[in-house]
Amino acid sequence: MLRGLIVFLLAAIFSVQSAYAEPVMNTQRVAAEYTLNFPTSRYPETGAHIRDAIAAGHSSVCTIDRDGAEENRKESLKGYPTKKGYDRDEWPMAMCAEGGAGADIRYISPSDNRGAGSWVSHQLDEYPDGTRVEFIVN
Repeated sequence: MLRGLIVFLLAAIFSVQSAYAEPVMNTQRVAAEYTLNFPTSRYPETGAHIRDAIAAGHSSVCTIDRDGAEENRKESLKGYPTKKGYDRDEWPMAMCAEGGAGADIRYISPSDNRGAGSWVSHQLDEYPDGTRVEFIVN
């Protein structure tokens, strides 16, 4: 009988605790549906920028949001004036929902930046908005 009372009391305590417990925040990042191996040998400046930005805490996942690209670019480049002979590279890219204000900006050569942008665009052409792609930079 004492054993049954103990089990009952423990069950009651745990049920009360779960009723008043705060929800657990899901801090794990959302899994990507696809991965994209970025060719650092072809675009070394852009590759280094992506790698460094991810290491600094920016997302390695890009959720494609083409419609938001213009606004994201405007927000991310605020406070970064143009420099003759350089492009302003953004990570996360403007076409990613993760881009925009707070993106990491680096001045790099136009040929590297534009070549990389064209390459990425061609790789992601077939994916609809909302697709999550993880960038792998070696």
